[in-house]
Amino acid sequence: MKSFGSDNNSGVHPAVMDAVVKANCEHAVGYGADPWTKRANEVLKSIFGEDCKIVFVFNGTGANTVALQTCVQSFHSIVCSHMGHIFCDECGAPTKHAGAVIKDVFASDGKLTPALIAPQLHVLGQSHHSQPKVIYISQATELGTIYTVDEVKALADFAHQNNMYLHMDGARLANACVTLGVTMKELTVDCGVDILSFGGTKNGMMMGEAVIAFNPDLRPNLDFIQKQTTQTASKMRFLTCQFEPYFANDTWRINASNANEMTKRLEAGLRKFSFVTINQLVQANEVFLSLPRAIINELSKDFFFYVFDEEKDEIRLVCSWDTTEKDVDSFLSALQQASGKYLTTKMAMN
Repeated sequence: MKSFGSDNNSGVHPAVMDAVVKANCEHAVGYGADPWTKRANEVLKSIFGEDCKIVFVFNGTGANTVALQTCVQSFHSIVCSHMGHIFCDECGAPTKHAGAVIKDVFASDGKLTPALIAPQLHVLGQSHHSQPKVIYISQATELGTIYTVDEVKALADFAHQNNMYLHMDGARLANACVTLGVTMKELTVDCGVDILSFGGTKNGMMMGEAVIAFNPDLRPNLDFIQKQTTQTASKMRFLTCQFEPYFANDTWRINASNANEMTKRLEAGLRKFSFVTINQLVQANEVFLSLPRAIINELSKDFFFYVFDEEKDEIRLVCSWDTTEKDVDSFLSALQQASGKYLTTKMAMN
């Protein structure tokens, strides 16, 4: 049974795995001076445009930590939502390495807006306070919602008007692009994003991410920051060889489309149960829902997922590139059975 706990739990797409195996068949110069890394650069530049600087890192936390270090000094601050991955789930790595504090802003749907950020800027120019320098957003957000093209543009314009940078965490960028029907370039470079943490691990890659600096001001020290943050792989080819098959034959889009479609199927099934409350718009590959604790306990016997909010009895269900209709229907069938037990017990107690 496949997990609904996270798209990080899914396997590796066969084409990507095959590329890793083939990269293992010969020796190659280390630290990125190899043909695979060269091709990965070419592939990403064909997607995002030639005018950028790219480095490859091990994981998402590494990508965010490297990217943010290019943007800030120790007296700066980074503004993100209260659910921001860098605030909740990276063990303070960006703060430790960049030295800048993180200021979280409550956003009920996980999405920042200029109006939400504006109150953080009253300290600009005051030496007693950390100076806001970066707006951090996740696309899709940690609550499964998606910024539209116009919303990203508005944040970029607001950032630049206030001498700030816009950093996008694109761990689920593929899912967002599929939902919106836009290209990756249209949702990043063309919107004014300054630097991107590009992720494929959640969408069929084995590991490895890319930091892509679009703003020329953020490029000069990127290689040095990558190394100092211990993100320069000696056998770099095993990270970079994955990017070519990931983009070939629209693999990234097919993978993300499946994850999104299976999530919509799951959502439709969940809405048939009167005791289920879906708490966020379902726009990518995550569903956040509240349901009785007894049913959560029953489902967790056969399915792995996370309880997201104990107080609300809220769980998070995530579909992946390899989630099937059978997987979804099996979960819904188990929910039907668990609900029967729950309702029978509830009636007996009354």
